[in-house]
Amino acid sequence: MRRALVTGASGIIGAAIARTLATTGHHVYLHANTQLEKAQSIADEITHAGLSAEAMRFDITKPDETRMALAGMLAAGPIQILVNNAGIHDDAVMPGMQAEQWARVIDVSLNGFFNVTQPLLLPMIRTRWGRIVNISSVAAVMGNRGQANYAAAKAGLHGATRTLCLELASRGITVNTVAPGIIASPATAELFPRETLAKMVPMQRAGTPEEVAELVGFLASEKAGYISGQLLNINGGMA
Repeated sequence: MRRALVTGASGIIGAAIARTLATTGHHVYLHANTQLEKAQSIADEITHAGLSAEAMRFDITKPDETRMALAGMLAAGPIQILVNNAGIHDDAVMPGMQAEQWARVIDVSLNGFFNVTQPLLLPMIRTRWGRIVNISSVAAVMGNRGQANYAAAKAGLHGATRTLCLELASRGITVNTVAPGIIASPATAELFPRETLAKMVPMQRAGTPEEVAELVGFLASEKAGYISGQLLNINGGMA
């Protein structure tokens, strides 16, 4: 049984990804920081269905804390599937953005990506098989007012994806970026009523967390072994 780690698994997209990976036969670690209870509830749901999962809490912006948590996982064997999903919003138009807002969003999405990914690479390389999927955003592709920090952080993930793909391709490890558009949630339902979605999205609806999870599940599978270094948009046709 291969082992997978999903960061930010207490959120709707991370939870859907964790469920999908568990359903396809992996042991899934669900990472959370401030919402461990949610991640634990999802892990319990997965295990009650006869599948394999456990929740873990650590702050990915803290290198030492992250390394210690990962060392505990690696003691049981390599992590061969990694989904870097964690990210936060702290929105403001650039003229009014505080340095702390910029730094914190970058810290979670980019420094957190490094803190989690780097310690897992050598154990993954030794198995000569791995899948790394980095979750970006339509904001990184198209830009979005008030989200210069978030767009920069998520766009940076794809630069790292391209380079890491080149470094790991000969070792049987793929690295890809998935950029979701507007995904259904209580928050997006308030921000994007149906008439707004009809104007913004050619498919005239929000995507579902499960649709994102299915794409990630495919990229994490044996079938996607020749797909690497790619940015895959899942946004209902937004250009």
